[in-house]
Amino acid sequence: MKKDDNKIGSSNTNAANESASNYANDVAFMKEYIKIIELTDESNNSSVAISAALQGRVMTSSAFGDKGRSYGWINKELFKSKDTLEHINVFGGEERFWLGPEGGQFSIFFKKGAKFILDDWYTPKLIDLEPFDVKEQSSSKVVLTKKAALKNYSGFQFDMAIEREVSILSKEDIKKELGLISLDESLKSVAYKTTNMLTNVGKSDWVKETGLLSIWMLGMYNHSPNTTIMIPYISGDETELGAIVNDAYFGKVPSDRLVVKDGVIYFSGDGQYRSKIGLSPKRAKDIAGSYDSKNGVLTIVKYNQPKNVTDYVNSMWEIQDKPFEGDVVNAYNDGAPEPGAKPLGPFYELETSSPAMALKSGESGIHIQLTCHIEGDEETLNPIIKQLFGTTVNDITSIFN
Repeated sequence: MKKDDNKIGSSNTNAANESASNYANDVAFMKEYIKIIELTDESNNSSVAISAALQGRVMTSSAFGDKGRSYGWINKELFKSKDTLEHINVFGGEERFWLGPEGGQFSIFFKKGAKFILDDWYTPKLIDLEPFDVKEQSSSKVVLTKKAALKNYSGFQFDMAIEREVSILSKEDIKKELGLISLDESLKSVAYKTTNMLTNVGKSDWVKETGLLSIWMLGMYNHSPNTTIMIPYISGDETELGAIVNDAYFGKVPSDRLVVKDGVIYFSGDGQYRSKIGLSPKRAKDIAGSYDSKNGVLTIVKYNQPKNVTDYVNSMWEIQDKPFEGDVVNAYNDGAPEPGAKPLGPFYELETSSPAMALKSGESGIHIQLTCHIEGDEETLNPIIKQLFGTTVNDITSIFN
């Protein structure tokens, strides 16, 4: 395949230096295999790299141009192999477009009658390997589209049109979107917003009885022993709001990796222990994030959470009694799936989902997500962390020590 196609290709030249983690080297490496669309802000300091070949996913970004840190995790080993895997192709990328649910009787990852085990789990090609079409492109925005059909575990076919817009934000936009009074000039920052629209283009309405879809955003980031995930939550009685956190995805998370304090959940992003947590719509706020204390990197994920909506698809790997009582915010820490086995990355993920979309024929649903990285010293970042997450640098760095 040619490099200028919006498809995954193979390289005929030497890859860029893989040991370096700056933005320019990561982009140069990926350009040996796929076409990369780059967005820049007015200052030319912020950069975002996008692949149409991989569903318009944001592969990585930088707060300091070519010389800046590369924030997205990229699976260079898989790119180099030029291979296509059967169950999933984990190319990485710090925000990818997916659809849910993953498990249950309305799953789009398991065929009808399959067992809910890893051997029977297959990522739909639509959200794994298929390219999206570039509809519109400028220096600060790209719009991508796709028409497709997917059949769920219960046999219902979804005929859909997808439109995904990725736009880079200025510093003023960042302050406005996050509600910040100021953004100190000493801080490096990059942010982008994605508007993801799903339209029912089939003749049949999408109803609960035959299953619904959700738009699902997942971001893969570089793990480290100094990275802690912070997720604020709505406090209140469990009899009214349910459990604070769901940690049953891959077995209960040990207490040295998951700590629940008043108003904030702390979860390790060290990439050394496969585990996942989730928050229900009754507990979740519209924000999640992480802090890398060694490199002074604050990552913020903010999304549109409709008020008083509680129907979210359930992705648990089982036939479900409550298929529309799923989580809206998730975090994943990678690690070996079993002793001695190879991890997918490792990396860590922040994820958000739209409500379950009960769309009549011709109707559309939208999920908007903002991703922001702010890099600087503890003293300057601390007020932002306090305002957005209700915690402090000291609390975060001492929580697992």
